[in-house]
Amino acid sequence: MHHDIKKYVWDAIEACRLIQEFTKDYTLETYQQHQLTNLAVQGALVNLGRILRVVDEADPSFRNYLPETNDMIGLQKHLVHEYDRVDNAIIWNVAKNDVPDLQSKLTVWLEKNG
Repeated sequence: MHHDIKKYVWDAIEACRLIQEFTKDYTLETYQQHQLTNLAVQGALVNLGRILRVVDEADPSFRNYLPETNDMIGLQKHLVHEYDRVDNAIIWNVAKNDVPDLQSKLTVWLEKNG
């Protein structure tokens, strides 16, 4: 196993942590009203997608452990290339529902492979 993959997985865990930190005191309604928080969450999701793309390219078998990799890479591309069509409700759902699960899976992977 390539040593750098562990570093990237750690970085992905940190991105997940930041997303949860950015959204912890918000409801969907208040999140939609705070552009700075929107941009922070979107930026962290872009970073998360980029990190997972690097991991996927370095070790395609990682996708077997974390099938969500493709969805997160797709979201990253959407946020970068279709920024004018971002639906904050979808981003909110990802941040509140998908990211905590993703963080848990990444943490377990790192514990097993670290």
